[in-house]
Amino acid sequence: MKKKLFIISNESIYNHNGNFLCDNLDLKSIPEELNKNFEVHLIGRKSKKMRTLKIDIKNIKLISNIFSLLKILFQSTKEDRKKYLLISISPFTFLSMLILKLFGQKISLYLRSDGFKEYKSIIGFYGPAIYHFMFFFVVRLSNLIACRKHLLRGHKGEIVSPSHLNDNWLRNYSPPDLKSVKLLYIGRLKVEKGIFSLFKILENSNINLIAVTSEKEINLNKVFKNINILSFENYNDTIIKFYDENNIFILPSFTEGHPQVLDEALARQRPVIIFSEISHVVRDRKGVFTAERNLNSLNEKINYIMKNYHIIQDDLKKNRLPTKSQFINQLTQILSN
Repeated sequence: MKKKLFIISNESIYNHNGNFLCDNLDLKSIPEELNKNFEVHLIGRKSKKMRTLKIDIKNIKLISNIFSLLKILFQSTKEDRKKYLLISISPFTFLSMLILKLFGQKISLYLRSDGFKEYKSIIGFYGPAIYHFMFFFVVRLSNLIACRKHLLRGHKGEIVSPSHLNDNWLRNYSPPDLKSVKLLYIGRLKVEKGIFSLFKILENSNINLIAVTSEKEINLNKVFKNINILSFENYNDTIIKFYDENNIFILPSFTEGHPQVLDEALARQRPVIIFSEISHVVRDRKGVFTAERNLNSLNEKINYIMKNYHIIQDDLKKNRLPTKSQFINQLTQILSN
């Protein structure tokens, strides 16, 4: 009999006639893959907004208020052979952890990004202090898992390498069209992702950008003549076509732990531009270039890449990228102990 694994996430989930939908690929992928080794029960926040990605597991509970959270968590504590995995630190997961600890439960916490920087970009000056308050308690009450060592802030924890890469990403390469610059962004339209900062930089330039998001409802205050925003549902890695149709991937985030879209671009042999705030993600990756968050610096990097594209592509072939199966095996082993 499989052990029960309760995964608790701050991400919003929409119930559409019994089909549970989310916008975050990790929230779909991690429970689905771990469900092969555990009996996964996913607990998330109830969304009033339509989402895009169907989560293919049976046991999903949605929280609409603190009373439903208390009820579901209390019921879970009565189960035998169970484990808990909380994803990221938020008021929702923080409260969940406190409730579970009151019932004497052991908890694993997976840190995917630097919450100190995220909360600063979202809330402003008080953001890091709010996150620090939660971080102080949760690191003492849980077993830590992180995608980068610096996220642990000196605390003991296990390190994993997140990835969505499978064989589809590592074959049938498509040569790039280099007649013009074709920038690509794939991700959510969130402040902390730096996408609105990028829109502002590109606003008065002649650089074209395609921004691909899983979000169905896209509301912008302004229309940009050189920016095309597409809502796209990624089924069976069909999103690969966007990497192949463009020639430079850009990741404008203010904070990142282990950005999987970066590895996806490198897997399709496309150079990547990031901004200096997340220069730590480069590590030993070939083909990742760091610019300052302004148009002149961005233009310099783009011109360099376009002039040296084929040389850079030869370097890209030297990358050794993590795969989804390796990542899930790491998580499974940690959670099985």
